[in-house]
Amino acid sequence: MSVANTIISKPIISADSHVMEPPGTYIDRIDHAFLDRAPRVEHDPVRGDTFKIPGMPEIVPVGLIAAAGKTPEEIGQAAVKARFEDMHRGGWDPHARMADQLRDGVSAEVIYPSVGMLLCNHPDADFKKACFDAYNLWIAEFCDPYPQRLLGCGQTAMRTPDEGIRDLMTIKQLGLRGVMLPGFPIQEDYDQPAYDEFWAAAVELGLPLSFHILTAKDGVNGPNGMGRTRGPRMNGFMTIIRGIQDVMGTLILGGVFERHPKLKIVCVEADAGWVPHYMYRLDHAYKRHRYWLTADKLSKLPSEYFRENIYVTFQDDWVAFKTLDLCNAERLMWANDFPHSDSTWPHSQDLLREHTAGLSAQQKDWLLHDNCARLYGLQ
Repeated sequence: MSVANTIISKPIISADSHVMEPPGTYIDRIDHAFLDRAPRVEHDPVRGDTFKIPGMPEIVPVGLIAAAGKTPEEIGQAAVKARFEDMHRGGWDPHARMADQLRDGVSAEVIYPSVGMLLCNHPDADFKKACFDAYNLWIAEFCDPYPQRLLGCGQTAMRTPDEGIRDLMTIKQLGLRGVMLPGFPIQEDYDQPAYDEFWAAAVELGLPLSFHILTAKDGVNGPNGMGRTRGPRMNGFMTIIRGIQDVMGTLILGGVFERHPKLKIVCVEADAGWVPHYMYRLDHAYKRHRYWLTADKLSKLPSEYFRENIYVTFQDDWVAFKTLDLCNAERLMWANDFPHSDSTWPHSQDLLREHTAGLSAQQKDWLLHDNCARLYGLQ
């Protein structure tokens, strides 16, 4: 089924949308050894219904997870008094999700977790593994009724490279379309040779690998992410892209793409307007400083690996639309981020008409359909 839109002749795909995990996601499916610690929804008299995750100081107000379509004032209110049953039903009900797609003019979505993003930063690797196994079962169930419209991404805790490969195989068997990795693995780092078999397995299985914002908080010095204490709290919002940039630099300068030229990595929800300058900065560092700053031996400039191997998703980043010619337009993918507070839903069509006005028909096709369809094997 295609949803009508007036931007391109093809169905529009969101390369980054989310679920709001229902209360039973982890409790009903987690390894029983971790049942008493499973993430669960509790009512907080100050914050409203929240997801509580033992071992993490943060609580997650459901009102912030599912604030798509709300005004800034309403988002502020939702953060303090929302109840789960009042949130977008399409966040956990795939049948209701079809109506949400129709309203936004979107025909398919690549689906990422919400609570699972924060779990990437959990200090207990065994607990994280149990949570991700439970989530993978649930998201497969969520996507199953509409496999061409709900493209689920599984999660791996990456405790070891070998276990990561087994997770890839399980995720593939569940019918999921991609895999979201934590920003930091448990052993060494992603540029080390120990992970080469993992990258090779992802290529062989045809599973795109993704790094999402807020999943690499340890890469920011001091209190992390939204909890940073330097300056006003809003200044923490400005740090969340940094962690993803660090992962991309690690993969490029560490020679991962040199060794695995067919590997495809998706940089998710970190915007894209920064990409041209970041590629310049990588090349500048490599040209001028590679003899005293360590980097792997590369046969091409770092920017060439970025242009070929890394896909980038973005929503209302107007800079990305304006600098398209400075990027690889066949690696950029638009997204609506439903049902999160940064979502363009239900006004995506209006935004896209404005932001794509200066693009060619081919560029629009790439950003809104072709790039994502090719990457995830959509017919």
